[in-house]
Amino acid sequence: MTAPDSTRDTAAARLGGLLDSAMDGIISVDAGQCIVLYNRAAEKIFGWRADQVMGQRLEMLIPERFRAGHEAQVRQFGHTGITSRRMGGRTLVYGLRASGEEFPIDASISQLATAEGTVYTVILRDVTERVRAQEELAAFAAEASGVREQEKSRIARELHDELAQSLTALKMDTIWVRQNLQEDPAGATAKLSQMLALLDASVAATRRISSDLRPLVLDDLGLVPAIEWAVQNFSQRTGVPCSLEADEALELEEPYATAVFRIVQESLANVGKHARARQAWVRVAREVGDMVLEVRDDGAGFDTAGPRKPQSLGLVGLRERAHLLKGEVRVSSAPGQGTVVRARIPVGAAA
Repeated sequence: MTAPDSTRDTAAARLGGLLDSAMDGIISVDAGQCIVLYNRAAEKIFGWRADQVMGQRLEMLIPERFRAGHEAQVRQFGHTGITSRRMGGRTLVYGLRASGEEFPIDASISQLATAEGTVYTVILRDVTERVRAQEELAAFAAEASGVREQEKSRIARELHDELAQSLTALKMDTIWVRQNLQEDPAGATAKLSQMLALLDASVAATRRISSDLRPLVLDDLGLVPAIEWAVQNFSQRTGVPCSLEADEALELEEPYATAVFRIVQESLANVGKHARARQAWVRVAREVGDMVLEVRDDGAGFDTAGPRKPQSLGLVGLRERAHLLKGEVRVSSAPGQGTVVRARIPVGAAA
């Protein structure tokens, strides 16, 4: 009898070692839903030691509002005769930590008929980070859509306020000239001069709107000259001096060049709108395989942990551009301490 007992002990030890080495939590309960197996991963996930849960009912690991439904589902699963299935289907299943914190889990359940009765085994994984990432991605997509709609509204407003009104005025002036050309040549000449001035203003507005959509200097001269133009335009428009540190030989392929330019441009726009700064600095550099951008100001700053203003979507737009290229944007700020926007985008062979 000694040899078989020793063999069984060795097999049990190996099985226990395998279960404890598993990265997923493994919990087995008997027909009465009392815990009979609880591995080390489950200890880490739930915060209870094995000696604290063995023999206890499984409901201690389930939030109270889900306990009745869970017990009924296990009984129903036992009657189906199916050996295993995923728990929850498309809905989230929640566990309860020793601290009282509820958290989402991805779990599957199986059943095995033994001489002592049916044993149910649950293999589970803590998916808190995955669920949080999905929620953040959904919120990010919603806000990014808001950014695009806001930009469309701005362009539509500028087209209406500047181009449409100018064209309407030109049409009215053209009709007046046609009607008064012979009777009032001097007045028609003066009117034509006014129309030419209005046409010049309309051409300038068209170029500005077009530049907002796609700066021609980026296509014609390259990335660094385009950033220099954006910095100069920012200083002229806001009166805030801005210095630029960039390698003149720096060049990128698309879509990286446009993303880098837009991040700088939108960061400076945020400085002009919100910072009340006296000075701003822009740095664009290549570090190993990454493009690093930094826009800094000495303005009012803000609390990065505080609630975002409902219409303040500038930072969301920056993060969207970097995220689409597998990069990241970090914002450092504090009230009265200015703001630093740092973006890092992996460019690899695109440089």
